[in-house]
Amino acid sequence: MFEFLINKLKAHPRKIVFTEGTDPRILEASARLLSGTFLTPVLVGKVSEVQAAAEEIGFNIRGAEIIDPETFEDMDKMVATMVELRKGKMTEEQCREMLKQANYFGTMLVKMGYADALLGGATYSTADTVRPALQLIKTKPGSKIVSSCFILVRPSATGDREVLAMGDCAINIKPTEDELVEIALETADTAKVFGIDPKVAFLSYSTLGSGKGEDVDKMRNACAKAKALRPDLEMDGELQFDAAVSPRVAHTKCPGSSVAGHANTFIFPDINAGNIGYKICQRMGSFDAYGPILQGLNAPINDLSRGCNAQEVYSMAIITAGLCAD
Repeated sequence: MFEFLINKLKAHPRKIVFTEGTDPRILEASARLLSGTFLTPVLVGKVSEVQAAAEEIGFNIRGAEIIDPETFEDMDKMVATMVELRKGKMTEEQCREMLKQANYFGTMLVKMGYADALLGGATYSTADTVRPALQLIKTKPGSKIVSSCFILVRPSATGDREVLAMGDCAINIKPTEDELVEIALETADTAKVFGIDPKVAFLSYSTLGSGKGEDVDKMRNACAKAKALRPDLEMDGELQFDAAVSPRVAHTKCPGSSVAGHANTFIFPDINAGNIGYKICQRMGSFDAYGPILQGLNAPINDLSRGCNAQEVYSMAIITAGLCAD
């Protein structure tokens, strides 16, 4: 999977903002990225402090861009742009003060085209990474919500890698029918970025009418709406998980379905099911889980766990930059 994304980035090199420029994990990942020459780190922080932190732990970050909000030469232009984006909700003085914070400053670097993507959260909360993105990057045309998916990867019996997509496991607590449609279409498109030919299953405790209830109706109706909007995608539902992944069960419960028994992109009815589902795959199915990958924004912005390590930063940086449009 990563070879696929790295080759894409080699053809279209990108710049990615790291909002925590002095963090040892960020510096280690940045040094590794720089050795690959396909992704340039943009480190937010005081130049002297970032360089000193890198030297102290022995990482070569020559080639990285280091940008200090306090000395940024286009700060007046950035403030004016942010005032316009906030549409009267913040004064010029308030925007200038807010841009002293690395999460807002880094987000504006992406918004104004100084970088292509952003990865934050090594020391910030998820809310502190997502909030500036919602306020400044905003949702792309046609998107009403921000959602998330996880990409799960493990070696297969044939020696290849099994790659799955699961959404929404982290953002929308109890999505509506129409929100599920958007989540499904975004997750299918994200799956394609990672080399998955999406076969989308809308999951439920029912398979094609075997059970009854509002939650069943919601998944069935969402699937029908998604099919109408994107007839190019293979989608089916509502499906129980066994019918979605087992050809034997699918043959019995929903013969003739091109998705059932072969699903690789899973849409959960709510965050409870989604969060539990991907973690079962991760902990009991020996899948590596990458995410949450945010969907629906005008630019790739992603969040790290505060417990992340340098390898996770490196991987998520490649994933985030790989989401950039060609």
